[in-house]
Amino acid sequence: MKNVGLTGGIGSGKTTVARAFEALGIPIYITDDEAKRLMNTSKVIKRKLIALFGELAYLDNKLNRLYLAKAIFNDKLLLEQMNTIVHPKVGKHFEKWRKKQKAPYVLKEAAILFENGSYKNFDYIITVTAPEKDRISRVIIRDNANEEKVKAIIANQWKDELKASLSDFVIVNTNLDSTKQEVLKTHNKLLKLSGKT
Repeated sequence: MKNVGLTGGIGSGKTTVARAFEALGIPIYITDDEAKRLMNTSKVIKRKLIALFGELAYLDNKLNRLYLAKAIFNDKLLLEQMNTIVHPKVGKHFEKWRKKQKAPYVLKEAAILFENGSYKNFDYIITVTAPEKDRISRVIIRDNANEEKVKAIIANQWKDELKASLSDFVIVNTNLDSTKQEVLKTHNKLLKLSGKT
């Protein structure tokens, strides 16, 4: 079974693309969702995050996402420390999940495959791109965020061109119909590369 990484900047439509692969029968692992779940359920992660951020990291025994987001937004060292706590647990969880799957390949959706070096763990990488104006409007609607904040996040992420140049496949997510067609083409290529056609 092949490991396929799916990445892209904020608002590019990674989850939309992942769900399109899922509709084709491919198991998908949404890293952010699993990380949030583990941050709320793992006693080890909770203990370490409270040690790093203080008691306000959790309110009513639930992750205080707003507090953590504000704390790490302009503090790369704190972000790296948090990632050092969370990412290894997520990686182990993914491997357990992956072993249970029965498919020619699995898809792991994660925003920072290149930035954290985990791209090396994949057989193929797909990068999802979209025009910046579309990305900004999607995030404003999805997260009820303001434009300046979204632009600041985009400015802190790797550029699409760089990610695309390091990827095996690029899916441009401008509208649902063309995106689904690109997903189907990519899926068929991945089946062929997996020897499953």
